[in-house]
Formats: sequence, C-alpha cells, structure tokens
Amino acid sequence: MAKTVLVVDDDPTQRRLLQAVLEKQGHHAQCAEDGEAGLAAVKRGGIDVVMLDMVMPGMDGIETLEAMKAFSAELPVIVLTAHGGIETVVKAMRAGACDFFVKPASPERIAVSIRNALKVKDLSGEVNRLKKTKSGQLGFGDMIAGAPAMRQVVRLGERAAKSNIPILITGESGVGKELVARSIAAASDRAGRPFVAVNCGAIPENLVESTLFGHEKGAFTGAVAKHLGKFQEADGGTLFLDEIGELPLDMQVKLLRALQEGEVDPVGGKRPVKVDVRIVSATNRDLAEQVKEGQFREDLFYRLNVFPIEVPSLAQRREDVPALVRHFIGRFNAQEGKAVLDAAAETMDLLSRHDWKGNVRQLENAVFRAVVLCDGDYLTPEDFPQISGLTPTLDAAPVAAEGAAPTEPSAFAEEDDGGVDILDAGGHLRSLENIERDLIAFAIETYSGRMAEVARRLGVGRSTLYRKVREYDLDVDGYREAG
Repeated sequence: MAKTVLVVDDDPTQRRLLQAVLEKQGHHAQCAEDGEAGLAAVKRGGIDVVMLDMVMPGMDGIETLEAMKAFSAELPVIVLTAHGGIETVVKAMRAGACDFFVKPASPERIAVSIRNALKVKDLSGEVNRLKKTKSGQLGFGDMIAGAPAMRQVVRLGERAAKSNIPILITGESGVGKELVARSIAAASDRAGRPFVAVNCGAIPENLVESTLFGHEKGAFTGAVAKHLGKFQEADGGTLFLDEIGELPLDMQVKLLRALQEGEVDPVGGKRPVKVDVRIVSATNRDLAEQVKEGQFREDLFYRLNVFPIEVPSLAQRREDVPALVRHFIGRFNAQEGKAVLDAAAETMDLLSRHDWKGNVRQLENAVFRAVVLCDGDYLTPEDFPQISGLTPTLDAAPVAAEGAAPTEPSAFAEEDDGGVDILDAGGHLRSLENIERDLIAFAIETYSGRMAEVARRLGVGRSTLYRKVREYDLDVDGYREAG
C-alpha cells in the first residue's frame, strides 16, 4: 500500500507539481492550501509524511510545524522553502523538521527525503515503544485493535483496570495475552509500579515454590542467598501469572492461600510476609475442563476467574492484519536498518487470507523474515514462500519437431545429459527446494554465469535470483566466461 504524503503549499502550481511527482513515485498525495487546512488533515489521521511550505498566508510554516509536532511528535515533516537562508533552516529544524530542500527540487531529491523521513519515523516509533515498555506505560492506546472483537477486549480491559478485581485472560497461544495484561496494568492506579511476569509452565517443578514465594539463605541445598520471589518483587504492582494451567496441584493450594491472605511463606522463612499485588493470570487451556478432570483446583479457578477476558485469534480479527503488518515492518526496519515501505497489495491480501495457526506471534515472525530478505521497497508474495508457495516461474521449453534438435537447453533433461534429476535414487520425487537449487545451478553453468540471461530464462527478477543464490550458497564466479 502507498504511503500518504500531505503537501501544504499556498501555490497551486507547486501543489500540482509535487502531487504529480509523488504519485509517479507510488505515493498517495493529499494537498492543503494553507496551514490551517494542513493541520486539520493531520488531525484527521492517515498521514505518513508532511511536505510543508515555509511562507504562507495566515499560519506560516513555523507555526504550522509547531502545531503539527504538538499534535503528533513522531510525524515526519519536510520543510520546503524558496530561499535557502540558514536562519530559516535552523529555525525549522529546531521546531522539529526532519529535512528541508529549496524549491524546485528534483524527483530524486524528493524520493530520498521521503525515504529518510519514513526511516526516522520507524526509528522514533521503536524507541518510543521500548521506552513505554520499560516504564510500564505501554497501554491500550498502543494496541492495534480495530476489529470489533478486539475493541471488546479493550473495553473490558479498561473497565477491569479501574479496580483490583482478579482477571483471567484466555486465548490461543500467540494472541497477545501478555500485551493485554500490560495494558491493564498501565491503565490502572498501579501504573508505573512493578509489572512482574512469570510463565508458570517454564519453571522446573521443584523450583516453583521458591520462584513464586522466595526463600531464605540456607533453606535448601544451593540457597546461598536470600531470594524474594515474584510476589515480593511485584509488591505494590501487578503480578502476571502466564500459563496458570501448568501450575502443579500442590502449588495451587499455596497460591490460593497467598491470594486469600495477602501474604506469602518464603521457603525456610519463620513468618509470613505481607504483599500487595494485583493478580492477572492467563492460559491457553480450558480451565473449566481441567477442573472437571481434577487437574486444577475448583476453588482456585473461581478465585482467578472473577473477570474473564477472551482474546480472539487472528482468524477472528482479520481486519487488523494490514495494520499489524505495517507495525511490524516499521519495527523491523528500525531493528535491522532496512527501508521497506510497505507490503504490496497482493501480498497484504495473501497475508489477510492466510490461516495463522500461531496467531500474531506467527505473523510477526513471518514479517521479520520477509523484511530481512526483501531487496525492494515493498514486500511481495515471494518474500513469504512458506505461505504463498511461490517458486520461480519457468519459461516452458519449446517442443521440438520430431527428429529436430532442441533449440534451448532443457531444464528437465535426463541426468546423463547434464540436466536436473527430478527423481531420487529410489524413484521418488525430490523436494521442490532441492530441485530449485539444482535448476538454478544448472542455469548458471549453462549460461556461463551471465545472471541477466539466467534470470530471463528462469523468468524471475534479478533481485530474486541473487537472493536464491545467497540462500543456496551457489557459485557464480567460477562459471563466468573469461574476458
């Protein structure tokens, strides 16, 4: 999908020229004739970059820039000026502009400026996300929750955050249960206080009690120092018990007592320790069914399941897939130093229709891999081979007349002709990946390492071909013709 660039300029000729350049570069252009109209467009949302003229009637460029940055600090603004005075430039940069150029600018200069602005936006967005995560301020406003099923989660979470009621978050693996728990903590009166997350299924059974409730020095072999435990670490804040259904039965009894009494008994301790924690638990299991089967205590279940919140699977919120994809692209651009603009329309359609068994976590990992491998501006279906199933499109070899010599080397020649064998020694089909590797190697050898010709014969783009060569660690230089 194209990025939306807002052009704010009182000169209609300049607006038309910039709009034509932006649309030719694949962006969507919006235009505003003055600062007031530009600020209103920014407040409506959907703007990725602003190109702002400095000299306009009414609100001038600096006033408009300051108002835009006050409304959205992360919005990149590129300043346009008819005069390259150093004072004007310095003033604009101090007010928050990310770049400037003197009109008229070349299309290449505009393209570079927009690309850099989007990169800065990705970096600032990732820094802001990390700061909020560290400070416990990552809340519901930071969640991608446009789908009706997710809006209901947000409504329930915001209500639950206003009290200390125990919350049980349910949902499949990878749906974002911990993010919901963090958002509840950030929206509560315990915001800014400790948020301690513990995965009950990842703790060795013999260490569960010590991990949760702490221990005194010398309480058991290896206890060389006093350990507070997760309850005391979270004192005054929120304790998130993930995968609560994995907790052993004997520990469930002690957890129930800690919840009822508001105190914990450290291993080896002489007296209980008072704690003030807000409990948020989560599970991907059916706890009610586990209660019936005797695997989970009924009294603990009712203690935890006071305010249930079910987080929908990604299949139940497909409307959020495009926004999630763009969010992950921005994050991984920042992390990996990439400059991917977006996913192509057909790619976004493919991702929206895919059945994500691992939910948001699986989508996140798929986009991560695609961003790392992408050589262009937009993610294509070929960047998601595990989903699209795409392989290089081959030009079909012409059928020769009977008795005539073939006009082109056959990609499916018999092995003794130096071609590619599609069957293994047992007579079964080889894997598609192995055939593809041998086919590319065969083409490189046949056309003496001339990669433009290899790409043309295989019917793939050169960037895709070079990516495959790197993936399969194929030799090209050894086949190039001398001279």
